[in-house]
Amino acid sequence: MVRRTIDREGGNGNNCIVDVWREMQKRLTDLDEAHLLRRPAVVDSPCGPRIRIGRRELLCLCSNDYLGLASDPAVRAAAVEAIGRWGFGAGASRLISGTMAVHVELERRLGEFKRTEAAIVTSTGWMANRVAVGALAGRGDLVLCDKLDHASILDAAMSCGARLRTYAHRDTARLTALLERHRRGCRRCLIATDSLFSMDGDIAPLADLVQIKRRFDAQLLIDEAHATGVMGQEGRGVAEMLGLEEDIDATVGTLSKAVGALGGFVAGPAALIETIRNTGAAFIYTTAPPPAVCAAAMAAIDIIRDQPQRRRHLLDLADRLREGLTAAGLDTGESASQIIPVVIGPAERVVRISRLLLEEGLFVPAIRPPTVPKGSSRLRISLSAGHTPGDISLAIAALAKVC
Repeated sequence: MVRRTIDREGGNGNNCIVDVWREMQKRLTDLDEAHLLRRPAVVDSPCGPRIRIGRRELLCLCSNDYLGLASDPAVRAAAVEAIGRWGFGAGASRLISGTMAVHVELERRLGEFKRTEAAIVTSTGWMANRVAVGALAGRGDLVLCDKLDHASILDAAMSCGARLRTYAHRDTARLTALLERHRRGCRRCLIATDSLFSMDGDIAPLADLVQIKRRFDAQLLIDEAHATGVMGQEGRGVAEMLGLEEDIDATVGTLSKAVGALGGFVAGPAALIETIRNTGAAFIYTTAPPPAVCAAAMAAIDIIRDQPQRRRHLLDLADRLREGLTAAGLDTGESASQIIPVVIGPAERVVRISRLLLEEGLFVPAIRPPTVPKGSSRLRISLSAGHTPGDISLAIAALAKVC
């Protein structure tokens, strides 16, 4: 239970402030009683397929370090070298004195990697969606989002001032109906979707979305956060895998997942990137990413380009795990990627199963509302290229035992 820290009224007559804290404490207590309170585990080791929590070494099945690059020697060496040359902090926002040569070079490399006219780096992936959506839609415009889009897309859509409509997950018929009803009278129209959905591991119907955006004179933004580095022959993402890169108007990505660093980026036409640079508040009014992060990201991009065997190994492991879990009678949904959900249902049950897995030596946190819809609490397994076939066998056996 959450400890109650407020047990009396204030003596200054300003009970409103005391009520605010009491209400906050009650909400935390309610979350705890509903098995929805978060208590993060403290990891005392580098990111990797095995991590240390307390005195235990555990098989980690929940990291976004999909290619094992966060602790790769070449990536670490690039960061250390950059600290020696540039220092650690950038010292200012990008439009003051915070743009260093290493930022410019990373943006050039990202544009080249994504095969777009230009790219711009942001301090977080959340910021990347905020500035991209804000550049493409505003008052008088229409934004349509998949209901299971990442929270950063939905937040950006709600914040930009446009009319927002959401459609059921991957339901292109519903999307079409919404456009038929709302497109007329709106100046601009933006369809925004994850390409690879973070909690289900399934793929957006991009080919259908391209046809729909053409029919309704809309722009299509995709967030390739979980696909960059993993999907496609060269690791550029789902759009590359499906041969649709030229049909995408704007691509958002992150440097904190397969790239193993930190930050986000937007890639697309030069006009979009310059608009973000000059009007994107989340870009303008924040300190630039540390140069060491940029250098590490560039080293990781080189590995993504030069070592395709990492993503092939990762996706082979994912196929093995899905097959094993399905054979054990577990529900993995429509997963087609390195993200594999095991849908349990009640929050209380998934918390209990997560604890049982800890006893088996596996670290797989429970995913509960509001991250996923009520009644669909789950174990969200995400694999790394650092895992082995033996790790997969261990995971299948443990999950079959406790679920």
